[in-house]
Amino acid sequence: MGQAHVLRRDRAHTLTASSTSRSVRPSTRRPRSSRAALRAAADSPGYPTTIGLPETRQAAIDWLSRRFGVTGLGPDGVLPVIGSKELIGSMAIHLGIGAGDLIGYPALAYPTYEVGAALAGARALATDSLTAFGPETPRLLWLNSPSNPTGKVLPLEHLRKVVEWCRERGTIPGLRRVLPRVRPGHRTDQRAPPRRLRRLPRGHPQRPLAVQALQPRGLPLRVRRRRPGPVGELLAVRKNLGLQMPMPQQRAMIAALDDDAHVVEQHATYAARRAKLKEALLLAGFTIDHSEASLYLWSTRGEDCWSTVAALAELGILVAPGDFYGSAGSRHVRVAFTATDERIDAAVDRLAGS
Repeated sequence: MGQAHVLRRDRAHTLTASSTSRSVRPSTRRPRSSRAALRAAADSPGYPTTIGLPETRQAAIDWLSRRFGVTGLGPDGVLPVIGSKELIGSMAIHLGIGAGDLIGYPALAYPTYEVGAALAGARALATDSLTAFGPETPRLLWLNSPSNPTGKVLPLEHLRKVVEWCRERGTIPGLRRVLPRVRPGHRTDQRAPPRRLRRLPRGHPQRPLAVQALQPRGLPLRVRRRRPGPVGELLAVRKNLGLQMPMPQQRAMIAALDDDAHVVEQHATYAARRAKLKEALLLAGFTIDHSEASLYLWSTRGEDCWSTVAALAELGILVAPGDFYGSAGSRHVRVAFTATDERIDAAVDRLAGS
């Protein structure tokens, strides 16, 4: 963790990542249905297809319809991948973006967007402002809502404005949707209004390329596209690179997408953890910005992020320095509530005693 202090073993309670996503993997178990499906499909001889099983794609379509009311999405608009980060990091190359091209991505984001541009030989610009591009036109423009690390949810009007801007310039808009809202009072057992995916502009070649994460696997979803587009281009390249989701994982994904009950259960678990940790941070003098969604609290004490990291490390609480995601995060830390209930309770107690 760079400047973070060395902790005594009995004091370390990891709540978030310092430099990778591996240490913030949610602590709740995978749904029983998906674990059973994974075991049942363990002996799956033969090669899977890159485009995935028809059942995998249909499960994704059905889930989007139930959860968001998305309509008009066919099997050729869905492509299962090994992980959404893998897709984002390689997408520029696979879409033929390269030297001389420009890729835009959020001012606060994981380095994966910038790394993907570098691998393709393209330039990258981290910005939340369309005017920052000046006279240049990016080939690919990423949005991240809900944001990782801030948990900010972009308003519908902003999404519409960006998509229209991309349409006018021939830019491919990429929407990375990480995790749903996790807060008290938000219902997961009812279908949410499909605003962010369904009510965006129609009838133009640059429909949004939506990447939806499904822990622990990703689904890139090309929403409402009825003719060959980025999903078709990605498929054509990826099948020649041997990029295929193994059959057991596809069966587990189908089971997870079909199991709505576990979503309600996990939401309740994380909402309770979020409420505890948020109250403790506020009482300890922190301000929490954004954080409407996702599994993190974007927190600040109005000081350099590494000073906050060091202070919390003394309490045995590890958090991610905000500048890991970009210079705009230099006075924030990302505090995750992905640890176990026991560790969350311990962190709350230590914050109260600080």
